[in-house]
Amino acid sequence: MFGSSTSVPSGRRLRPGGRVRATAFTLTLASGVFAAAVPAAGATPVRRDGGPLCRGEGVDPAALIRYRSDILIKAPLSTVFGLQADVERWPDWQEPVLSVKRLDPGPLRKGSRFRWTTPAPPTPTTPATTLTITSTVRQLRHGTCVLWSGPAVGDGVRIDEGVHLWTFTRVRGGVRVHTEETWTGDQVEADVPRATEILGQGLRAWLADLKAAAEARAGHRR
Repeated sequence: MFGSSTSVPSGRRLRPGGRVRATAFTLTLASGVFAAAVPAAGATPVRRDGGPLCRGEGVDPAALIRYRSDILIKAPLSTVFGLQADVERWPDWQEPVLSVKRLDPGPLRKGSRFRWTTPAPPTPTTPATTLTITSTVRQLRHGTCVLWSGPAVGDGVRIDEGVHLWTFTRVRGGVRVHTEETWTGDQVEADVPRATEILGQGLRAWLADLKAAAEARAGHRR
């Protein structure tokens, strides 16, 4: 769940009192909000707001903190999806992921759980810490999408729930990877712009790391 890298929470994270009102800054920071609500044949299903779904489920539509981004990866779909689904090997290609432990055996599937850690930088109201994220896979379609969610907790920092969606689509020249995530919790919602910025940094870094790892692996096979 949560973005990696310089992100704090979510799969890195943050709580003082009361939900804040959504502001104009609730950036639907849409690195491309999809235009059509009804997908073409074979396309990824989408929500009413244009966002994608995984087996009918997506990110939290009511969350104040949300970010989405896309990248083109010049590698086979099997390579790209395989890297993302092999969660125990994330530390091999994502420096911000310190550790990952599967909490159940077998291939990643709906209901699978894993616990991972990542550093969270200090903010004006929270200390630098290491976040522990416990993620549960809510939906998965092999080679197409995966959706997981769960809390992220560190010393003085908490995200009540991060919901993280990934979709993978074959396109000319490679694979288009789309990711989006939402955070909820009093602590992160106390500063929506800052939390959104942190989330965005993490997701962009994660995409960049996935692209580098997949393209390097694809290159070795040529």
